[in-house]
Amino acid sequence: MPEVLINGPDGRLEGRYLHSKVPNAPIALVLHPDPRGGGTMNNKVVYTLYQTFVQRGFSVLRFNFRGVGRSQGVFDRGEGELADAASALDWLQTYNPNASASWVAGFSFGAWIGMQLLMRRPELASFISVSPPANMYDFSFLAPCPVSGQVIQGDSDEIVPEASVQKLVTKLSNQRDIKIDYQLVPGAGHFFAEQIPQLASAVDGYIAAGLAADAAKPR
Repeated sequence: MPEVLINGPDGRLEGRYLHSKVPNAPIALVLHPDPRGGGTMNNKVVYTLYQTFVQRGFSVLRFNFRGVGRSQGVFDRGEGELADAASALDWLQTYNPNASASWVAGFSFGAWIGMQLLMRRPELASFISVSPPANMYDFSFLAPCPVSGQVIQGDSDEIVPEASVQKLVTKLSNQRDIKIDYQLVPGAGHFFAEQIPQLASAVDGYIAAGLAADAAKPR
């Protein structure tokens, strides 16, 4: 998977990108957890999301937020990281101008950033949010949520209580025309230490269903 360097709003951003061999392949951007807790693009959950999209024929980018790894800048409480994500999506779209669809996926802090990106980028067709930190951050900006998506949560999460995620899912699901595929993974903590196969299976199933639904739409 080739290393790429992206011009971000606060300097260079380090990423890993795999270009699909499928013509007009859909694209996906994958966002990592909180840098203050050691989050990077090489996090196991992030890598699993990345590989699952790759195996489904997407062109996929994951990258380090500002101040992480070889990415320049310093942590900016989410505001700068959202700008980083927007720049990364711009880069991905520049290399894939005829992409059939655009997705965003994020883990923990990255899920919060990804869902903010949804509100700014109407071209995003769907999202996958793993362990969204609904107990730590305000998700009220999702009013209304622009697209349907998937939320995955461990039922033994020691950082984000399942009840807070369930409350967010219920709120989103009650919005008009929004369907949330909520997958609760038994025994999984915040980092899915022993449940990566279950996580990958849930993500793969949702991506496959999304691709099938898109293919069935009249052209």
